[in-house]
Amino acid sequence: MLNPFDIVIFGGGGDLSLRKLLPAMYRAYQEGNLPEGTRIVPTVRALANEQEFIDKVQESLKSFLAKGEYNAKDWKAFSTFLKPMVVNVTEQDDNWLQLKELLESDADDKARVFYYSLPPAVYGRCSELLSDNQLITDTTRVVVEKPIGYCGASAEEINAKIAEYFKESQIYRIDHYLGKETVQNLMALRFSNVMFENMWDAKTIDNIQISISETVGLESRAGFYDKAGALRDMVQNHLLQLLCLVAMESPNKLTAKSIRTEKLKVLEALRPLVDADVEANTVRGQYVPGQLDDKLVPGYLEELGENSETETFVAIRAHIDNWRWSGVPFYLRTGKRMKKRCAEIIVEYKNVSHNVYDETVGGIEPNRLVIRLQPEESIQLTLMSKRLDNLEMQLEPVTLDLDLSKNYENGFHSDAYKRLMLDAASGNASLFIHRDEVRQAWAWIDPIINHWKTAGMPALYRAGTWGPDDADELLAENNHTWYNAGSKD
Repeated sequence: MLNPFDIVIFGGGGDLSLRKLLPAMYRAYQEGNLPEGTRIVPTVRALANEQEFIDKVQESLKSFLAKGEYNAKDWKAFSTFLKPMVVNVTEQDDNWLQLKELLESDADDKARVFYYSLPPAVYGRCSELLSDNQLITDTTRVVVEKPIGYCGASAEEINAKIAEYFKESQIYRIDHYLGKETVQNLMALRFSNVMFENMWDAKTIDNIQISISETVGLESRAGFYDKAGALRDMVQNHLLQLLCLVAMESPNKLTAKSIRTEKLKVLEALRPLVDADVEANTVRGQYVPGQLDDKLVPGYLEELGENSETETFVAIRAHIDNWRWSGVPFYLRTGKRMKKRCAEIIVEYKNVSHNVYDETVGGIEPNRLVIRLQPEESIQLTLMSKRLDNLEMQLEPVTLDLDLSKNYENGFHSDAYKRLMLDAASGNASLFIHRDEVRQAWAWIDPIINHWKTAGMPALYRAGTWGPDDADELLAENNHTWYNAGSKD
């Protein structure tokens, strides 16, 4: 059972906090995972009165929780955990003393989590003020959001500044995709099932696709997104972290150190893409106006209001140069204004070595494992089977479908932020990212960014499609095709 803890959410009145973090803590309470004595301290820039902010949290829960999750009784109890405060994260003032007084009014050994729901540029200054006010204890953890920096050098600078005040063991770099139950189930599939353990290498697997597609455009992120682009925003963290979990060797134990060690080996084995290799193995795109859900939506430049060469779509063919994955292409893809919102890992197996059937029974398709992370969470395995409605031998692909959302209808709601925030409170760092991983990821991404600076405009694709034609051609070079969510289920 988790012990009581204090969690201070810097930027507690922001979009991330209201949409994700506070609803996650509410779910934790409903499931009995928020121990009595825990305090949730969202900090804001200004506060007319405490009740005004608590009312705002209540409205956000009603808006962002799933249907049936909110109820007045649970909200009344949960609201007693909230202790909103005004704190200026870049300047020393009397509010820091009030925060200190609050945190020190309880047990000295109580775990303290400082969650930086802030721009990375102020991570260092906020850490400095925590240190100046003697708020960092032996049981303190700091959770920092991605993206950390815009390149390897800026990430190293931010990490170095945080490290002046926190030990590496206290720093929890969060990637919420790692908290998804289906992602964790990937490790369970790989390392606790002999059928997958023995069929997870270049001898049996033909290619692996990792796709995160979004239907939204810029929304309220125009200022950030145009400086970052899809490569920095999604590939450097989410997609590379998923790649690591798919490709890593079995850790000797499921400890933070062992898992991080194996993930780092994958990043170090990624074949570098430099100069001409970038041109041959990457595609970047930018959406133009198109039809999405029967509505005409504007293009990126119309939403932005100015010209830009920033990519909203990325496809990459990557290779991992080690014994397990030699010759197996890993296709990474992400984009905005895509045809469907979905995040999937697709493992396509090789064809059977010898087909004993003639052409009259139908073609044999390779086996395929699809791990769907969102919007629903499921695991599908496609196999070849005889058609049971035909006396003649006829083959067809059939899909074994494990719908995790239907399997757990007891009120449990999968929530990556909930899982990760509770892990931080308990000191479990296994699903967080080490500084060395950030460094190695940027070392692979930076040459791609540098080459694209002189590559001109991205390829254009219509909103509501699966991206530019160049991305299809990238796979066609290896006689592969993208597995597009919903089109082959």
